[in-house]
Amino acid sequence: MAAATIVFLPCWESGHFMSMVAAGKRMLDASGGALSLTVLVMQAPTAAKASEVAGHVRREAASGLDIRFQNLPAVEPPTGYAAPEEFNFRYTQLHAPHVEEAVAGLASPVAAIVVDLFCTPLLDAAGELAVPRYVYFASTGAFLALMLRLPAFREELTARPEGAVHVPGLPPVPLPYMPACLSGDKIGNYEWFADYGRRFMDASGIIINSSIELERGVLAAIADGRCVPGRPVPTVHAIGPVIWFAERKQQQPHVCVRWLDTQLPASVVFLCFGSKGFVDRAQVGEVAAGLERGGHRFLWVLRGPPAAGSSHPTDADLDAMLPGGFLTRTQGRGLVWPAWAPQKEVLAHPAVGGFVTHCGWNSTLESLWFGVPMVPWPLYGEQHLNAFELVTAMGVAVPMKSMDGSKVEPFVAAAELEQAVRGLMGGTEEGRKAREKAAGLKAACRKAVAEGGSSHAALRKLVSEISSGGGAPPQ
Repeated sequence: MAAATIVFLPCWESGHFMSMVAAGKRMLDASGGALSLTVLVMQAPTAAKASEVAGHVRREAASGLDIRFQNLPAVEPPTGYAAPEEFNFRYTQLHAPHVEEAVAGLASPVAAIVVDLFCTPLLDAAGELAVPRYVYFASTGAFLALMLRLPAFREELTARPEGAVHVPGLPPVPLPYMPACLSGDKIGNYEWFADYGRRFMDASGIIINSSIELERGVLAAIADGRCVPGRPVPTVHAIGPVIWFAERKQQQPHVCVRWLDTQLPASVVFLCFGSKGFVDRAQVGEVAAGLERGGHRFLWVLRGPPAAGSSHPTDADLDAMLPGGFLTRTQGRGLVWPAWAPQKEVLAHPAVGGFVTHCGWNSTLESLWFGVPMVPWPLYGEQHLNAFELVTAMGVAVPMKSMDGSKVEPFVAAAELEQAVRGLMGGTEEGRKAREKAAGLKAACRKAVAEGGSSHAALRKLVSEISSGGGAPPQ
């Protein structure tokens, strides 16, 4: 008989998709061959995202591991939606009958179903199967604690335009650090996120890309029932950091890595804003001025505006975007790279001493894995909450003045960036402490996933639960 399989339902966003597949690989390894992995792939709603997902599938299908990818039939995208959150919820929900059919047609017995945090409308698909169902949460424990609280939380967000809100396990969070989709003029999206939070409670367990070492306070708050008083929360399996490292097939190191090879240890500040990170020409001018005046060596990944209908940046035209003469004046101490860059390889390089980042959780975990302190520059999603946690709870980041707790301004002046980078690179006591904390969390992250570590133990327990059929199906 074929090995029992875990059915994965990932979201089409690359950061979610690859994090979930990487977690699945760890589960396969921990099972010792007792389990296989079946990934049901929804067709992404745009051609660009569909192409990205197809590329991930091709690479992973060639890995030689016991992973099968099965494409679900396309669905007609919903119309008449008021926000992207509503579109994503409804678009995902439309796949339910295709999921049922795909699961029913599998040759292997199903041991468990695991859905992405934004695919919980499919949590009860194939409902006749009495198998455990898990949520894979690719973000922080802090965001999980917030989402679990959302059904009872709205009044606090709407009635207090000033001040702070209580996220269990964190210090009071100023409202400007709350996810943009849950505050201000976007409060209408709240209902969609609150529904996700309610559905998490129906899962057999929640698998999270974090660790006790990184988020002891919030994970304890969730386990203690402080997020949903009076109701037991599903077991949270903290198996992170889950970071995926692609096999290197190129003979020649990337241009950015070769440039870093010529720099002194911990001398370079790295600026990169993720797969959707783009700032306009006015902001580019401020960044350039701050870097030029600050005098530190830098590697800046600068992307151009997205093409029509896309959310992903294009390769930048440096002559059009940068101030005149900037490249000449900073020649020798700075590199501006206009395209995709191998972020993990850059952060792993000993020449990198700091990271100006959008605070996406995957990027944050990579920075912590390599012990690189940060300057947060959150742009969208839950990144503002991540930034708050990095500065206030973890102590591994130096904030800019435009993000001083009482406000979070989207536009950053040159002087603010200059000051934060100077502090980050060792010019202040705050920067020195952030560097020490980052080095400590580097060791803690690696210890967590090693034999005997907390995340390693959580992974073993999870896989044993699934393999033995001990995970209780949701009620």
